[in-house]
Amino acid sequence: MTFLLLVIPTIILGFWAQSRVQSTYGKFSRIGSRSRITGREAADAIIRKAGINDVEIVSVPGQLTDHYDPSRKRLALSEPNYNGTSLAALGVAAHESGHAIQHHQAYAPLKARMALVPVVGIANNLLMFTMFGGLFFFGSTMIYLGVIGYGALTVFNLITLPVEFDASRRAKLELAQLGIIDQDELPGVTKTLDAAGWTYVAAFASSLAWLLHFLLMAQNRD
Repeated sequence: MTFLLLVIPTIILGFWAQSRVQSTYGKFSRIGSRSRITGREAADAIIRKAGINDVEIVSVPGQLTDHYDPSRKRLALSEPNYNGTSLAALGVAAHESGHAIQHHQAYAPLKARMALVPVVGIANNLLMFTMFGGLFFFGSTMIYLGVIGYGALTVFNLITLPVEFDASRRAKLELAQLGIIDQDELPGVTKTLDAAGWTYVAAFASSLAWLLHFLLMAQNRD
């Protein structure tokens, strides 16, 4: 019953969030910006304005594979966003630039998330063992491993929320201040970034639901 009440709704939320980000990105990737500035050019302008000169901007294969790697100071944009001039491309490029600015300014939530990355790697391994082991036996050990693993993931996903929303806030601000987009183009960027934001909300909700599920299981065994 707890699985049905807690976990299933978050699975539905996750599917909805992924569908929304795909449809919203698809819509605004077909709407070109008036400036005709590429995502790469926008990212470069934003980080230069912030006084950042040591971040590499590169193109990577795939769609929505965009990310900022703080360990390598590497801003990676998917090919459609690196060369694209659409509102979606500019929004995503500016968002990743927001992460570069966070790193440059030692933004506390980003530092906390970076510190938790090794912990999350261990947690994922624990959860893989928990799920695989649960196929053969499911005793107290598996339950407590699930609590530990999902506890770490929940903390990580919670810290991720302000990191991502702040990067989107910075993105919209910088695009407007630099004149890369006009005010009437801002809603397209906002909708693209808001849709992406829901995927992080869904990830947090999912890990929290699983954590509560395992905690209730542990309580019932006591």
